[in-house]
Amino acid sequence: MNALLKMLESQATPIDEIAAWLDAAGPAARLEHVFALDRAGQRALYRRAESSPPITLEHFVPHTISDVQPVNHKGRNTLPLPGKHRFFEKRFARPRNDSARPRLFGYNHAPSKKLLGPGYFVAESTHTKPSWLERGGIVVDYFQVPDGDVPNTWPRVIPNEQGLQRFVYKGTRDFMRRVSAHVSIGAAYKAEKALDHYFVLVRQDD
Repeated sequence: MNALLKMLESQATPIDEIAAWLDAAGPAARLEHVFALDRAGQRALYRRAESSPPITLEHFVPHTISDVQPVNHKGRNTLPLPGKHRFFEKRFARPRNDSARPRLFGYNHAPSKKLLGPGYFVAESTHTKPSWLERGGIVVDYFQVPDGDVPNTWPRVIPNEQGLQRFVYKGTRDFMRRVSAHVSIGAAYKAEKALDHYFVLVRQDD
């Protein structure tokens, strides 16, 4: 049995023990174990991560990374899609001059990107909204798209109301919880309704 799933099946295993185990794992093993979680496993991880320290923007883009420098997080979602479409990357970057309003820009790099569009978003803290804070410390907000510079390797920024991507991203927000130093777990909401679908992200540091 997958070791991470075994820990999740035991209600006695706290999230800090899971975090320590993931932190000690090498990058390849960490990705393998996290990506082995199905919908039930990801749901369990999201619920267990409720007691994690609040996640911050720095989890997604560490302070050592320059502005407009991309940081990629490999992801696996629980949507009812063909196998390869469950794997994607969320790519984040810190905008220039963000001190007045800390936030990150990002998009979804996925096999369906050419068909559905990039799914741009703005990620921000939820600390000013108690009803959101209980869902997770960071919201990935598709109601917003970047209004400043993004990395020049990224696709053109388009609103999520445009094209086929409106069926996926329009009206959607993802709420993120910290799992470990590299791993986070998100829950998807549509028009303030929980979809009971989740995704795991693993930050790539090299």
